Amino acid sequence: MEKQYFYKLVDKLILPLFTGSYIEGEEKSSPRDSEVAFGKRNSLLIKPSKADEYRLILKRGQPFQIFEANLLKSVISELTKIAESSLGDESYLSVLQDNAIEKSICESICDSDAIGTMFGIINEIEKWAARTYEGKKIAIGIILNLAQDISSQNETLNFYDIMSNDFFALLTDGISSYIEVDKKGNLLGYVQMNKLKKLPTICPYEYENIARYCNERRIGIVLTKNGDILIFKNRNLLFAKRLGRWNIYSHEEVIQLLSYRGNYSIKDIRRSIYFTALDTSYSYNGGCIVYLNKDMTESALNHINAHDIVDERYFEIKKAQVLEMAGRLYNLQSLSSVEAVYNVPYLTFLKEQKCYKAECIRKIINGRPFHELSRKLRLELVSMDGAVVIDSEGVIIAVGAILKIEAGSEGGGRLAAATTLSKYGTAIKISQDGVIKAFYPDRKNGGTKSLFTVG
Repeated sequence: MEKQYFYKLVDKLILPLFTGSYIEGEEKSSPRDSEVAFGKRNSLLIKPSKADEYRLILKRGQPFQIFEANLLKSVISELTKIAESSLGDESYLSVLQDNAIEKSICESICDSDAIGTMFGIINEIEKWAARTYEGKKIAIGIILNLAQDISSQNETLNFYDIMSNDFFALLTDGISSYIEVDKKGNLLGYVQMNKLKKLPTICPYEYENIARYCNERRIGIVLTKNGDILIFKNRNLLFAKRLGRWNIYSHEEVIQLLSYRGNYSIKDIRRSIYFTALDTSYSYNGGCIVYLNKDMTESALNHINAHDIVDERYFEIKKAQVLEMAGRLYNLQSLSSVEAVYNVPYLTFLKEQKCYKAECIRKIINGRPFHELSRKLRLELVSMDGAVVIDSEGVIIAVGAILKIEAGSEGGGRLAAATTLSKYGTAIKISQDGVIKAFYPDRKNGGTKSLFTVG
């Protein structure tokens, strides 16, 4: 495969699969080197074949996992076969390349005798993703049971025979109801998700039940009403096809990165932040979460409006900042007007300034830290316009905070807010299309750096 063409394939198909990855450059290689190998500092070294004398350096914020490297090796092998077939039809070539990604995903989590079944189910679900039923988008849920094979029974019904029919649109909802098939695609029955044992999962909270059900021998394949295709196994969300592109999730590595460069971190807080970002990603509302370093919290308050603060201790710190600034900048008459507003007890300030949002949220959270709130409530708070700001111990400082953005900030409001406050801790911006981006302080150069990108 020509180098220029390989670059094109990596850019088109491989970088989207590993969200947030990029080509850092290339290095010399020899036939002794594998097509995929681990490099330095969160990188993979890739080339089309062992004979090639170069390797591209693929890098991202979070570390690559072994199963990701194996998946990538399978993807490159399939793409190389397609490239060597010398097909002239670009549209057909594009279909084969997309299929190569899906086939490799199936191979990475399926037994060899179930790969065809999973690949076929995904193809049928993609057909439903492109159509409607009675003018509405539908949701579908299929469970592939790798431990079952009823092919020897006299009466079997295969998924191919039912999924193409209109009635199938009404059988499952992809949340609480599913059709289960064996490894050969034969119908096993109907599964309703209720009263499942509460086992730990990593997935959007709406899909916790299917994640719990999908152990090492079951694979859940879901079509959402937004057109996303989700794949669950080992009680985790492993893959998702969103906006027409597949991506892979490496949850634990990302959760660990939330403590990166921080001087204080609690595991429960890190997990709650990531879970909330994941929930927000699949709500398509967008959001911003800021997790401040212990030694930078007071500095960050300079960017937060006192009207958005929901914790009394931090209001008192903010009040002192405002009064000190007023004393330096204003004349006596102006200083008196500022003091009249701020030099009052916190609850009096909320009442006099009609801070209804802050009063409401204070009552709802009732002094609880961020990680002790329910996932649903955390999602609702983060979905508000503005940012949710928490300190190193999980104390909620502000909700829906409209931040004072530094001059020269680029991008939309949430991105500008995240990059501004990332100088004081880890800031996560969740876009309305579901992409999660995190930033952290670059203390060497005084700016910010990208920490990870997911989804």
